[in-house]
Amino acid sequence: MRTLPFVLLALVVATTAACRSGNVKPSIPTAAPVDVDRFMGDWYVIAHIPSFPEREAYKAVESYARMPDGRIQTTFRFRKGALDGPEKTMHPVGTVKPDGGGAVWDMQFVWPIQAEYVIAWVDADYQQTIVGRSKRDYVWLMARTPRIPEADYQARVKQIEALGYDVSKLRRVPQ
Repeated sequence: MRTLPFVLLALVVATTAACRSGNVKPSIPTAAPVDVDRFMGDWYVIAHIPSFPEREAYKAVESYARMPDGRIQTTFRFRKGALDGPEKTMHPVGTVKPDGGGAVWDMQFVWPIQAEYVIAWVDADYQQTIVGRSKRDYVWLMARTPRIPEADYQARVKQIEALGYDVSKLRRVPQ
């Protein structure tokens, strides 16, 4: 009976090591340097490989505002299930990592868990952006307007694919 805690601990350590060693992908490239202050404001989610809460998002908008301490107050609002569905909001807080050129943030939804958030591309006018993660599990194509030209959309999908994402999982967000 005394060895059970040690066996469980060994099992957890072995499982964690196995998860880390297999299928490791390189860090996602960044758009560094990013002018974080220019990045602030509203961004409409044009398409994404969604996280669980976003699977049925409509009219999705991510808004960023600098807090006095330099962190980023984020408000993610969307309609659930339909254009006129109930409005949902989330309020994660972003922290710009000092070594990421403004393009790498930690996004905290629940303390103490922080998620990687990488601005992989932003156009020169800060009108369109691609945000991703090194795990290639989630990605967001966003713009300052609720719609972008189809040619722009197709070009961004090619960029997302070049970043290593399975674009068959990409979902356009109805705006």
